[in-house]
Amino acid sequence: MGKRWLALAWVCLLALLGSIHSREEATQASAWEEGLPEQNRYVALTFDDGPQSETTARLLDGLRQRGASATFFLVGERAAAYPELVRRMKAEGHQVGSHSWSHVRLQGASAQTLLDETGRAQRVLTQILGEGSYWLRPPYGLLDEQERALVEVPLIKWSVDPRDWESRDTAKVVEAVMGAVKENSIVLLHDIYPTSVEAALQIVDALTPQGYRFVTVEELLALNGVEPQPGVLYRTGTG
Repeated sequence: MGKRWLALAWVCLLALLGSIHSREEATQASAWEEGLPEQNRYVALTFDDGPQSETTARLLDGLRQRGASATFFLVGERAAAYPELVRRMKAEGHQVGSHSWSHVRLQGASAQTLLDETGRAQRVLTQILGEGSYWLRPPYGLLDEQERALVEVPLIKWSVDPRDWESRDTAKVVEAVMGAVKENSIVLLHDIYPTSVEAALQIVDALTPQGYRFVTVEELLALNGVEPQPGVLYRTGTG
């Protein structure tokens, strides 16, 4: 009789310990889930002035490893020099746009200069990638209203500018972006600087656990129901 009671008591004790352990696991899982963002927050990383042989290739490698998409606004004469990088951008799901042919300031230039610079860049991208709408980021992000009317594709500016070209300091660039980025931001960077490439990858690594997902500008606008129009300047994913 004593042995039977002892065995029964031992079974009850094991059941009790198992129940406690299960509740602890459930509590830990719930706490972990509560720390996750409720939904994805989308942002667009954009890169100007490339492509550049080593730095752009390094950036593309890092973005592919992280499953992140970006938008590249290419200087036409550089695109002509590195067509294999341009084709790789498109093949890996990135958006390709124009940054004029030679990065001259288009604001205040003659209408003919504007048309020549944008038209020549568009033609070289078409030669490399085929027909498509290659959106424009004007050098320095500037165009007057009358000048915008001459452009037959959407215009893209930015909402976060860490001035990476000025500091060329990875830590400063990361800090500046992390302090300003929010949902639907369009971030300006330059893939011709090794410090900016490293900063971009660190930014992806830092923001991904916070629920940020990295998409192209075209995808960002579509996610917000925005239908981009020729000659209209967009600064964020909402317009």
